Amino acid sequence: MNTPPVKSGPRFDNFIQSDKVRVIDDQGENLGVMFTREAIEQAAAVGLNLVEVSPNADPPVCKFLDVGKHRYDAQKKANLARKTQKTQDIKEVKMRPNIDTHDYDVKMRNVVKFIENGDKVKVTLRFRGREMAHQNLGMDLLKRVQDDTTEIAKVEAFPRLEGRQMLMVISPK
Repeated sequence: MNTPPVKSGPRFDNFIQSDKVRVIDDQGENLGVMFTREAIEQAAAVGLNLVEVSPNADPPVCKFLDVGKHRYDAQKKANLARKTQKTQDIKEVKMRPNIDTHDYDVKMRNVVKFIENGDKVKVTLRFRGREMAHQNLGMDLLKRVQDDTTEIAKVEAFPRLEGRQMLMVISPK
């Protein structure tokens, strides 16, 4: 018997367990239900592999595919998705509880710029010495930051005290 040349590479038609399968050709046409051996021979005649796409169907659905080309296309699609995605960084802005108004404005400009770029902002308020006795000033300052950024950001982590620092995380809406 004269067998057609078979493409080298991974062969998925060896793993098909069912006797009969529903076959779809490379153009998407439904060829109907046929014996697995016959479907493998037809796929080899076209120079493609028979790949099981829906094993839970009755009978299982198989498709003529060029496995190498399919893997190449999937890898290209994954690389494109990875290239276009935006990673969200956490930027930190440090303040003191007795910050002056001009310094506060400069810090807030940076916070707004970071949020508009799509990054989260961690606002750190550091207390020194006797400033620990006036934590309410720090809480008021973080509340002011929250109020100034309500239009463009939401509070992800509300102000909390960790040692001598008070932290708050805000992220873009």
